[in-house]
Amino acid sequence: MDVVVRTLVDTAPGGDGLVRRRVEMPPGSAVEAAAGPGGELWYVIDGAGLLTSGDGPAAPIVRDAALWLPPGARYRLTAAAGMLTMDSVTLPAATGLLDDTGGPRLARLADCAVEVTGDRRFRVLFGPGNGCEAATQFVGEIPPGRAPLHSHTYDEVVLVLDGEGVLHAGPVEHPIAAGTCIHLPPGQQHCLENTGQSTLRVLGVFHPGGSPAAKRTAS
Repeated sequence: MDVVVRTLVDTAPGGDGLVRRRVEMPPGSAVEAAAGPGGELWYVIDGAGLLTSGDGPAAPIVRDAALWLPPGARYRLTAAAGMLTMDSVTLPAATGLLDDTGGPRLARLADCAVEVTGDRRFRVLFGPGNGCEAATQFVGEIPPGRAPLHSHTYDEVVLVLDGEGVLHAGPVEHPIAAGTCIHLPPGQQHCLENTGQSTLRVLGVFHPGGSPAAKRTAS
């Protein structure tokens, strides 16, 4: 089996925007490359493997681990015994910052502090002052129910990890479930409604970086 890469969303086709991809690596397969000029944020959805960079030792990566690959960083990803499924977000070249050069960095979701805004919880994996100055990557948890419409000043791509619900954005409502990918441009009024019985978990990446709690509520 070959490595499968699917583009889920490109915020500026033919231009320089956020590009989200799903990467599926069968057991024993490997990917060797260099991060793009804006850097890349990865997240392990399922499976396990190894990350090798430069002359350093291989670092294990497991489910709910995150990777920041600074601009131009060379790396090698190797899948372990099972299928390794990952989310990859390539940042625009303009967001690459000088202090984000160097080798890849790893973060584990379980090690990240829980932050609370209203009835919603989130954990920041990478962001300004937290390993990546160019953008923010976080996992959010939304309980059953609906929050008020709001907007952000940044460009955001959201991937639903678990649960089901409805995206309210503009005149049309869109059902969402695990695997749904959403692009929310700056200023777009929206909210995610959890219509299920369990927690709705989402993986978000936005730039410029900042706090996921920063928002403008609709008047």
